[in-house]
Amino acid sequence: MDAAALRAQFPVLREKAYLNAGTCGPLPEVAARDAGESARVATEQGRAMPRWERYLELRPKIRAAYAQRLRALPEDVALTSSTSDGVARVVAGLNLGAGDEIVTADTEHPALYGPLITARARGATIRAVPLADIRDAVTANTKLVACSHVDWTTGATAPNLGDVEAPVLLDGAQGVGAVDVNVAALGCDFYAGSGQKWLCGPEGTGMLWVSPLWRDRLEPVGPGYLNLAEPNRGLDTEPWPDARAYDAPGIPLEAWIAAFGAHEVLAQFGWPQVHERATALAAQLADELRERGRTVAPRGATTLVTWEMPDSDELPGRLAEQGVAIRSLPGTPYVRASVGAWNDESDLERLLAAI
Repeated sequence: MDAAALRAQFPVLREKAYLNAGTCGPLPEVAARDAGESARVATEQGRAMPRWERYLELRPKIRAAYAQRLRALPEDVALTSSTSDGVARVVAGLNLGAGDEIVTADTEHPALYGPLITARARGATIRAVPLADIRDAVTANTKLVACSHVDWTTGATAPNLGDVEAPVLLDGAQGVGAVDVNVAALGCDFYAGSGQKWLCGPEGTGMLWVSPLWRDRLEPVGPGYLNLAEPNRGLDTEPWPDARAYDAPGIPLEAWIAAFGAHEVLAQFGWPQVHERATALAAQLADELRERGRTVAPRGATTLVTWEMPDSDELPGRLAEQGVAIRSLPGTPYVRASVGAWNDESDLERLLAAI
């Protein structure tokens, strides 16, 4: 599959310069088709044992696919409903409270701050510092470092945190699928990611990598049927001894069908090519914005490009009328474009011409 063939898999790109995968990636046609067929079968044939068997058959496949994106083992990856779901499972499962310190960055997404605020309500202390300074902010009292792998506001990347003594939780919402991720090389203990952004799946899909070193110390949150190794043993059963203990309940079959279909579309193009093309196009956009006198926020070799605009709050709405999708960052002078391998130079040209 070449770049043109990849682009053709996404109907939204036929009419729009879609540059908003940092919110939700474009959905491939095959993903919507296969999920729709599953829903049709359910309405016509009911939701009985064949549907459950299909569900149990698909889960290991999507778990293995997500594990590959993290360079991890499938048994260490839980299936969640979102990045924030994974983050919340870690913060709650560590039982942080009075006397515990959490270090985070001062530009984090509300989906990370939310669980931290809950821990603060139980007595934990939260310290927020610039992302680049987060390693130096860790003290003997720090019981968790929680920050983004890729900053959602600028595309800057976190420093390597492998040498800190506290456990490290990375929010990978703008990492997994966008850039090459190796959880071992990142030096983290937990990595939460989403399926609907750079993996182009539907909302309600995500993942959580849990280091085997922390499995016995992270309590499962609200374990249900799928989290139990032998659910039919009643009170004698226990949670799975691997990351399945942290799976989120209630994610519908159609969501995983669409997520797996989207993943396979990108896999056909080749994951190294997905990462290389997306980061190269993003760097090209950043350079062209600078050449036009725009102030681009400091960024890493990622897929996000953020720059200042005097009318940042109103600009996305005006551009949407011209078929260009970007977003603003509330409370800042910035707007953000999210550039994927499915984009091409024509999308960048439409954006530059519109601003």
